[in-house]
Amino acid sequence: MSQDAKFEDAGGAPLNLGAMDPDDLSVLSALLQDAVLTAADVSWQKRHQRLALLVNRLRREDGAHVDPPERVRAMLVVDNVLGVAAQGVTPGDADAVLSILSVRFEPGEDGTGQVLFTLAGDGALRAHVEALELRLRDVTQPYTAVSGKMPDHGT
Repeated sequence: MSQDAKFEDAGGAPLNLGAMDPDDLSVLSALLQDAVLTAADVSWQKRHQRLALLVNRLRREDGAHVDPPERVRAMLVVDNVLGVAAQGVTPGDADAVLSILSVRFEPGEDGTGQVLFTLAGDGALRAHVEALELRLRDVTQPYTAVSGKMPDHGT
């Protein structure tokens, strides 16, 4: 009988990180690389100026390759969002699996800018923000990745 991995097995605790500048965001981007979600896991809460993504991210924070690889459900919240646009993504589609390749910030005027999510398969999400503020928090125990393999980018 197989058993789910525990945070303690990897020697780390659940992540709870924020990003308030592009340097912080580069750390979150590295932690989110190859995270998967469905379009139904993306929630634009216009009234609260919030974009929330419930992702299944690879656990890479210990810097060591875990075999088999582990994933953990995590909530990524982008605050101060004025608008959201998508390319190659059908909002609410529970069958459309998305894979995050990177997250970056393109600054605008007076602290505004765009948080850009580059997705595999030419997809993208863009959040126009009043100010850069993201939070990433693990919300479940780690589990063995269903595929049992690390993603292969052909390198």
